[in-house]
Amino acid sequence: MTIAIIDYGMGNLRSVQKGFERVGAQAVVTSSPEEIARAEKVVLPGVGAFGDAMHELTQRGLVDPVRRAIESDKPFLGICLGLQLLFDTGEEGGTHAGLGILRGRAVRFQLPHDFKVPHMGWNQVVSVQRDNPLDHAIPRESHFYFVHSYYVIPEDPNIVWLETNYGHPFCAAIRRNNLYATQFHPEKSQTVGLRILKSFAELPMAKFAAVQSP
Repeated sequence: MTIAIIDYGMGNLRSVQKGFERVGAQAVVTSSPEEIARAEKVVLPGVGAFGDAMHELTQRGLVDPVRRAIESDKPFLGICLGLQLLFDTGEEGGTHAGLGILRGRAVRFQLPHDFKVPHMGWNQVVSVQRDNPLDHAIPRESHFYFVHSYYVIPEDPNIVWLETNYGHPFCAAIRRNNLYATQFHPEKSQTVGLRILKSFAELPMAKFAAVQSP
């Protein structure tokens, strides 16, 4: 099964590709709409500013391919900025329109002075969503690696898959039908992160055709 990792000039693309390769999955880095359409699974990674990322996706003609991939039955995984871009708006350097696939916004941490921003390092996650096909990949009290100054506030609490706490609880991952996205970096989260990549790579298409929103 081919996994397309979308290249829009922002993100640790080779690191994500190597993560999939380590679990035996074939992944290609591409900015071709045709190759994204042919892929059986799609990954949207990202590191950097929300507004710049949307500009690059638009300039490279990748907004519609991303939307079509999510609307289809193929599994889709967003990582870090790739999670935030799925929402209506991001508030970094002003308010910028996102892909608008999910209702909600990405906002900056407003925390007491003893909390550093960006939030950087390992943090424990808790699953808050039932019947998630990837939950078996995450042992209880698992820790993942985070690097971010902004976090998402979904309007629909039912799409929140994982939560963590940094000054206050916040959404660490979402899932809706075929769509998954994590604020943390599974490719940098050692064994437990690779388990998520492996489980995502092994998801069958038929399972997603039957999955309904939580």
